[in-house]
Amino acid sequence: MTGIGLLGTGSYLPADRVSNAVVAERAGVTEEWIERKTGIVERRYAADSEATSDLAVEAARAALDAAGIEARQLSWILLATSTPDSPQPATACLVQDRIGAVNAAAFDLNSVCSGFVFGLVTAARLIPGGAGAGDGYALVIGADTYSRIIDRADRRTAVLFGDGAGAVVLGPVRDGHGLLGWRLTSTGEEHGLIHVPAGGSRLPASEKTVAEGLHHFHMNGRGVSEFVAAQLPAAVREVVEASGLSLDDVDHFVPHQANGVMLRKLLPELGLDSARTHLTVDRHGNTSAASIPVTLDEACRTGAFADGDVLLLTGFGGGMSLGSALLRWDGEAAPIHRKDHV
Repeated sequence: MTGIGLLGTGSYLPADRVSNAVVAERAGVTEEWIERKTGIVERRYAADSEATSDLAVEAARAALDAAGIEARQLSWILLATSTPDSPQPATACLVQDRIGAVNAAAFDLNSVCSGFVFGLVTAARLIPGGAGAGDGYALVIGADTYSRIIDRADRRTAVLFGDGAGAVVLGPVRDGHGLLGWRLTSTGEEHGLIHVPAGGSRLPASEKTVAEGLHHFHMNGRGVSEFVAAQLPAAVREVVEASGLSLDDVDHFVPHQANGVMLRKLLPELGLDSARTHLTVDRHGNTSAASIPVTLDEACRTGAFADGDVLLLTGFGGGMSLGSALLRWDGEAAPIHRKDHV
């Protein structure tokens, strides 16, 4: 018998490092204010020639390389993003074409910052050992270019976000390893906390919507923090206990890198005292759906995970959505990175 787990991880961050000094000048705040409020020192912005698919392709190739899997062996490509190249076609199809995954079905998934975990769970249910509905391997990517949709004069959002992409290859691992459990929830009544008002069928883009900044990302930061503080501790406890484990059994916690200050305030409430929490938000900012796989890849490349370690991946974001996945690391199937792709 086998489980479904991680065979390879990869990530890509644009070359342009954007310091707090640059962001502060545009947003009308100070460098000290940004670091004190967010814990972020710098973030990356995509080049003018780069779109979300370009970032996703690089992360995908890195993950395939680490797994030793060829693109033609993929049966599924799931791209979690809320900043697609265009409304259609699915950006995942552009990735499929670029990497040569000729046998894969490809589609986008939008659960904003929770998207990668939603995609991971969905993909695991599509290949053998999941729901038994499909075959082969799955590639799950989280990629976003929020530098394209933030108002750089808005200190509530401009100081937080950066661009990036992370990816994993899913496939068979030893029984008892891989995905152990998950919990995905949506609270649609809170949809107004995070949104981009214009550009869809409700409010198509026009000169008026652009002039009013309605194509920009909007967020009620206080409301988001209150939602996460109220919902996340119980969600984490439930997914761990439903898997027959205790919070003390969790060895690694890889959360969505929303805000470093918020995360550090929240950690004592989660009860994960025995776990090592992996944070990259200080160097990359909030990369939305990319933040968990980028952080996961960095931890993997530094040899943080040992065979049998229990990993908890938790995302939270627009919708409002929460997603947690619990995995047991298979050291025999785990990726060996041949290159530094970041």
